[in-house]
Amino acid sequence: MFFSKKYNLVDKSKALLGRNDPIVKELFHEINGRNLMDIPKDFEMIILGMGCFWGAEKIFWQLDGVYHTSVGYGGGYTKNPTYEEVCSGLTAHTEVVRVVYDPKKISLRTILIAFWEGHDPTQGMRQGNDFGTQYRSAIFVNNSEHLIDIKTSKIEFQSLLASAGFNEITTEIKNNIDFYFAEIYHQQYLYKNPNGYCGLGDCGVKFK
Repeated sequence: MFFSKKYNLVDKSKALLGRNDPIVKELFHEINGRNLMDIPKDFEMIILGMGCFWGAEKIFWQLDGVYHTSVGYGGGYTKNPTYEEVCSGLTAHTEVVRVVYDPKKISLRTILIAFWEGHDPTQGMRQGNDFGTQYRSAIFVNNSEHLIDIKTSKIEFQSLLASAGFNEITTEIKNNIDFYFAEIYHQQYLYKNPNGYCGLGDCGVKFK
C-alpha cells in the first residue's frame, strides 16, 4: 500500500478533498519583497516541477528577468492542500515552482533550458533519492500558445538525452492547472536556510 501511493497517482475518487480556503493568504518574496499574489500586466507565468521544490526554486530566482518565484502544489485534485497531505500521496499534486517573468527581459526558452538542464526528467515518480508522486517532473502553463515551444524543447532535449544513453522523458505537460501556494516556511527556503537540503541532480546534458 505504501509503495502504491508513492509510485502511482491516486484516483480522483480517492483523493483528499482539501479545503476551500487557502492555507496562506498573503505572501511576499523573502529576497525582493514583491507580493507573490501579484502578477504584473503583460508578464508571463510558468509552473515547473523538478523534484523537491526548495532547490528548484533557487535556480529560477537567480535568473535575470524573473519577477518573482514561489513554491506550491499542482497537477492534482485536492484543493488548497497542506505539505503533509501532498506527501501522503493522496492528492496527486507534485511539488512545483511558479515562475513569474518579464518576457521582454527573459525568453521562455531560457527558462525551459534551465528547467531541462537542472534535473533528470527521465525518472518518473522520483528525483534522485526523493521518491513519490509529489517529485515527478512537470510543466504547467496558462498560455496554450506556449505548449508548442515547450514540446519542441522536450523533443530537442530528448534527442540529447538519448545520445547520452538516458531513457525517455517522463515530464508531465499540461495547460491550465490549479496552483496552490505552499506554506510560508517553504518559500525561498534555501535563501532562509543556505545549508538546507537540496535533492536536485541533473543529467550532465546541456543544450548546444
